[in-house]
Amino acid sequence: MKKGKQSLAGVIVPVLSILLALLIGAIIMLCLGANPGLAMKSLAIGAFGSKPNIGTTLAKATPLIFTSLCACFAYKCGVFNLGGEGQFIMGSIAAIYVTLVTGITGVPAMILALLAGAVAGGFWGFLPGILKITRGQNEMIISIMFNYIATLLMGVVYTNWLRDGSVPQTASVPKESQLPRVITGMRFTWGFVIAVILGFIIYYLLYRTSAGFKIRAVGINSTAARFNGFPVRKYMLLSFIVSGAIAGLGGSVELLGTQFRLINGFASGYGFDGVAMALIGQLNPVATIFVALFFAALRAGATTMQAATGVPTSVSDIIQALVIVFTVAGMALSKLPEFTAFLQRRAHRREKEVTGA
Repeated sequence: MKKGKQSLAGVIVPVLSILLALLIGAIIMLCLGANPGLAMKSLAIGAFGSKPNIGTTLAKATPLIFTSLCACFAYKCGVFNLGGEGQFIMGSIAAIYVTLVTGITGVPAMILALLAGAVAGGFWGFLPGILKITRGQNEMIISIMFNYIATLLMGVVYTNWLRDGSVPQTASVPKESQLPRVITGMRFTWGFVIAVILGFIIYYLLYRTSAGFKIRAVGINSTAARFNGFPVRKYMLLSFIVSGAIAGLGGSVELLGTQFRLINGFASGYGFDGVAMALIGQLNPVATIFVALFFAALRAGATTMQAATGVPTSVSDIIQALVIVFTVAGMALSKLPEFTAFLQRRAHRREKEVTGA
């Protein structure tokens, strides 16, 4: 399949997946005795119907953007970092220590906490990366195991080391050290702005710089890249460190801007959600931002939909799952040799008809 057609398929597959998932969601709503049109309208209102609702949607999208960008960067180099959740958690742990233990407050505490989160996440990404390039270990298994270690370490922090009295949670980040909101009356903070800017920076780095070209070349064919003199192992390790730093930065942003404290369930599911959204966005950092916004809108509007029509919020979860399934299936189908040959025959037949006309 030609490059242009591959790019077109990369756009069509996610769009069709979303439309098909929404159609099936509407059918489920009908089976539940609800009006699909009213339910979808209520869902949209819950996500974008007012300034507070928009703010909630953007706030929910923020951690998803960070973890999906984390997956994008690593996968572009051909390594599978499934440790985004653990790196996210390590970033939040570093941030809570900076804000509660160092005694620094205000803007300096924000900046230091964000930097500490990125460093902690990068270090947590470095560990599976170094094991892969030096010992040949499977990075997917190692990074998943590090998720569990990070979660357990976080449990020790909020139940023991930084426990707030009798409650199993840490104290709240001091108000003067919290990320400010971008617009008064809207829940989202400057963390969302940081996430979006970071997405465009990653896009520029990957597609507009020589280093990005080398990273993508390693991801496409590491053997060919090695024969062309590219330091493959160096780029693989670098991709782990950078992707971990992205997730760690997201963890510190989430702690300073939304959660304010470590508690049971913090960051649960964010890592694997990010992987799914990166795949739906075809590993394009900018497209991934919009996918994260779409998923955040489904989550933010689900409660309003349930209140207005009685449709349970689980229907929103079903729609999200269907989008993932259809996108992955569509990507797999578009890469089958038989399907590619079929499209080429159709295109050749169309060209002959045009030439004959």
